[in-house]
Amino acid sequence: MNDAQQAFSLKGKTILVTGASSGLGKQIAITCAQRGARLVLTGRDTARLQATHDALVSDGHIQIQTDLTSAENRERLVQATPTINGLVHCFGGQMLSPIRLLKEELMTEMYRLHFLAPVMLTQRLLQTNRIASQGSIIFMLSTSAHIGTRGVGPYSAMKSGLLGIIRCLALEQAKHKMRVNGISPSAIPTPIWGEDNEQNDYLKQQRARHPLGLGTPQDVANASVYLLSDASRWVTGTSLIMDGGAVL
Repeated sequence: MNDAQQAFSLKGKTILVTGASSGLGKQIAITCAQRGARLVLTGRDTARLQATHDALVSDGHIQIQTDLTSAENRERLVQATPTINGLVHCFGGQMLSPIRLLKEELMTEMYRLHFLAPVMLTQRLLQTNRIASQGSIIFMLSTSAHIGTRGVGPYSAMKSGLLGIIRCLALEQAKHKMRVNGISPSAIPTPIWGEDNEQNDYLKQQRARHPLGLGTPQDVANASVYLLSDASRWVTGTSLIMDGGAVL
């Protein structure tokens, strides 16, 4: 392995991926394993989490079924997690609502899913010294954290809030050479959009506004490998926008 290949290798690293039972989390886990990492997988659906585990190359991976909106479950995950070198937050879910029709219950649920769960899980992993020095933390954001999008106000607010957490946490953990970043993808066809992505009207509209077309879960997984690997050792406190030129 030459120096360039070594820089992007995850061999010898242990990576915790939340939301690994489907979509982006599943592909990120699979790709990290292909790059040599040992995975700690967590998700809410036992059967789908097992399917992700079965798709991983090599042995020694760990799967822990849990719902991270519960403080008790987060603590159980922390206690079952070995020392890790990387953390990728993919846990979450989308619920649409124009702000004029917003209900407090939905806003609270989005806060628990997209802000409280990843932030407090990270806090406990740091507090218990589960993340090794020179480790990497990745929060999965969205282009809606950077631009206005109709109907996703609560989701956008939570993802925007994580930008502040990323910047502050990056400064606080720099003394440990630990990096904290985000990835902000635009619309990515995943199972959440249904079985037939080609016929999905929303995704058809999205394709039309992306000069490079829509991205894939593999694109986001590749970005995750970069931010988890030593290739990004001088990158912290930012979020990589992946939008195929849509924001332009």
